[in-house]
Amino acid sequence: MNALPLFIVTGLSGSGKSTALAALEDAGFFCVDNMPVALLPDFLKLSPPQGAETTGIAFGMDLREKSFISSYERILGGLRRQGFLFEIMFLEASEQLLVQRFSATRRQHPLARGQGLLAGIRGEKQLLQPLRATADYVIDSTQLNVHELKQKVVAIAAAQRSLAPLQVHVISFGFKYGLPPEADMVVDVRFLLNPFFVPELKPLDGEDAQIRAFVLKTPEASTFLEKYTELLDFLLPLYEKEGKTQFSIAVGCTGGRHRSVVMARAFYDRIAARSNRVELIHRDIHQPQ
Repeated sequence: MNALPLFIVTGLSGSGKSTALAALEDAGFFCVDNMPVALLPDFLKLSPPQGAETTGIAFGMDLREKSFISSYERILGGLRRQGFLFEIMFLEASEQLLVQRFSATRRQHPLARGQGLLAGIRGEKQLLQPLRATADYVIDSTQLNVHELKQKVVAIAAAQRSLAPLQVHVISFGFKYGLPPEADMVVDVRFLLNPFFVPELKPLDGEDAQIRAFVLKTPEASTFLEKYTELLDFLLPLYEKEGKTQFSIAVGCTGGRHRSVVMARAFYDRIAARSNRVELIHRDIHQPQ
C-alpha cells in the first residue's frame, strides 16, 4: 500500500472530517473512517484494494477511539521508521461554529459528558494540539462551505497524485417519459427536424445512418452541435478542476428515439476523443413510439 498516496484525516470533532473523507472517496481514494490506530500497521501490510480507480488510501482517526490519544504518536512514529509515507490532514474550526454544529445536529461530543459541550471542545483542542503541530496540512473550516472544503481537500490530494478523472454520462431520453433524475445538464433538441413524421424513417432509431444524416443535414443542426460541443469542451475541465467526479448530460427530444439519440452520440464521440471515462446511455430508444 505504500505505493499509493496515504492520508490520515483527523482533527476536532465537528470540523468537517467526514466531508473531507467523502471528498477523497469521490476522488478515487479507498477510505476507512474511525480506523483504530492500533490496527493501522496490520492493515497497511495487506495488498492494496482491488480496482483500477483506487488512487490512494485515507483513514479517519480521532477521539471517537478511546486509545487514540495514548497510542497515535508511538504507532505513527513506528510506521514512519518502517518507511511508510503518509501525510496528516488536520481539520479544525472556531469554538462558536463547533458549538453551533453540535447544537444543530444534537450529537454528543466525545468529551462533553459530565463537563458540558464547550468544555469538551476545549479539552479536545488541548489534547490534539501536539498532533496539530505535526500535521502536514491544517484546514480551518470555519469560513468554508461544504463545496469549498471538498475543493480544498481534493486540491491537496491532487498535489500528491493525479486523481480519477471526471466520469461523464451522456444520456438520450424522451421528454414524454420524464427527465432523467441524475441529470446535471439538460439539452432540449426538439427544435431539430423530426424523422418521426417521415414514414420510411419512423421505424428506425438515431443510431441508424439514415436518421443521423436526416437530423444533421440542416445548418441549424450543425451550428448547434458545433457551439454546444465547444461549450462542453470549456465546461468539463472546469467541473473536474472543482473536484466533481461525476457529470451527466441528458439530451432530450419528444420520444427519445431519434433526435436525442443522434445528438447524444455526437456529444459522446466528441468527449470520447479526449477521455475514456465517458458512457453513452440511450434510455428511451426502445420505448413504443
